[in-house]
Amino acid sequence: MDAPLLVIVDAANVVGSVPDGWWRDRRGAAERLRDRLVAYAESGLPGRAGPVEIVLVVEGAARGVDSVPGVRVESAPGSGDDRMVELVAEFTDRERLVVTADRELRRRVTELGAEVAGPRTVRSD
Repeated sequence: MDAPLLVIVDAANVVGSVPDGWWRDRRGAAERLRDRLVAYAESGLPGRAGPVEIVLVVEGAARGVDSVPGVRVESAPGSGDDRMVELVAEFTDRERLVVTADRELRRRVTELGAEVAGPRTVRSD
């Protein structure tokens, strides 16, 4: 069986796409996003049947968010963008989708063969 679609989510970018006060509690905002992502692990994303493997990349004040069943959380030691590029490069043998609106990150990961989607792909609010 082929490996499921690897969905790499840019936590800072997705959380920051809605001005809901996330900046007052970056870690809490990342945890809420992580919890919303769990449903997508089995059901898939719009236009993409599940199951999918979800990796949420956090950085800065959001580091230390725990993984939960269905969502693996990676705390970037430095730049979250650099960690996402590393993940894309590490899994060249499978289909990868990076969820971000960051133009430079989109350019970097598409050069490595990943697809990209905007934050609305995983935001239901």
